[in-house]
Amino acid sequence: MSDILIVGASVAGVRTAQALRTSGCQASITMLSEETELPYDKPPLSKEMLAESSPGTAVPLLSSDEVSALEIDLHIATRAVRLDPDRRVVHTADGREFGYSTLVIATGVRPRTLPGTDGLAGVYTLRQAEDARELRAELPRAKQVVVIGAGFIGAEFASAAVKYGASVTIVEAQATPLAHILGEGVGRQLAGLHALNGVTVLAGEQVSGFLGTDRVTGVELASGRTLPADLVVIGIGTQTNSEWLADSGVPISNGVECDENLRVPGFPEIFAAGDIALRQHPIYQTPVRIEHWTNAGEHGGIVAAAIMGAPSPTSQPPYVWSDQYGRRIQIIGRPSLGHVAVTRGSADEPGFLAVYANAEGICVGAVILDDPRMMLRCRKAIVTGQKAADLDIPTLHREAFAK
Repeated sequence: MSDILIVGASVAGVRTAQALRTSGCQASITMLSEETELPYDKPPLSKEMLAESSPGTAVPLLSSDEVSALEIDLHIATRAVRLDPDRRVVHTADGREFGYSTLVIATGVRPRTLPGTDGLAGVYTLRQAEDARELRAELPRAKQVVVIGAGFIGAEFASAAVKYGASVTIVEAQATPLAHILGEGVGRQLAGLHALNGVTVLAGEQVSGFLGTDRVTGVELASGRTLPADLVVIGIGTQTNSEWLADSGVPISNGVECDENLRVPGFPEIFAAGDIALRQHPIYQTPVRIEHWTNAGEHGGIVAAAIMGAPSPTSQPPYVWSDQYGRRIQIIGRPSLGHVAVTRGSADEPGFLAVYANAEGICVGAVILDDPRMMLRCRKAIVTGQKAADLDIPTLHREAFAK
């Protein structure tokens, strides 16, 4: 039996183990990973690993030497299939049992797929290092690429694919990409980056099927249109890897429910961290599940502090970034909680900014392009509850986008 068992070896799981050791934890730590290689970072999969110059090597989160130095008993290619909280045991697909005194659930999420893709070569999701390696091998010979979904994964892949000279089309179900998060106006601004770089966006379109017997040859749309394709990437969101907890009694809705310290209610020895954690967020006073790299890292520190009985680190507003066509898009806070109150410039030039405010005019989120200093200024405004109208923004252009 391990003192602390961490199921999942991506950012949340790894940062939890590191934070425990940094805080002086001497307990035994066992980590289970269903992947076949050492823990690695996920953001580079849709960025650096797709570049022509990429050697196809994943960016490690832990080297074998670091695993040894942290005294982590790491088991790769080991998938959890059932939790028995009464016995405090996790069952794995290979028939083993791993006992624990404290359990950290960090199994994350996986990409959603579409019907009709099973066994059809040339159709991918992008979540694991092997996906990126296979796509990197396909891209040099791809001529007609279809990306389904205009979220960050789809947009980043389109940005990589167009550099290979392929014809790239993005199919997006929403009338305006990202409108559900950023609003129509800012969504249109960011969608314009695709057109500026030769990528076609078909918005308000649904995929109805795929053509091809062994390998994809086309994508059928509900409107009746057919798009020829020799490579397809699906980026239509995720679902939590929580099936293995189905009969455990652990509360699951949109993720594993947990309090602000990431402890699962009714199970004081169980924590959840990262993409799978539906946390009672201390800033927003409501359950929030966030699929951001920075959030997963912060969760590691919160869980470690709770296990060690130390004060919890101060919670930060959500933050995510995306690199597309040589531009960096940064989103801080929760824009969906407000409306666009202040803007500067447009997305076709560096320095575009959109600040979101709630009904009282308080900053709740911001979208920034290519201006890291402005991002830090907006973060401070959100944390301190500053009014959007009081922001000191050089060469500010005030204009209301359509909400």
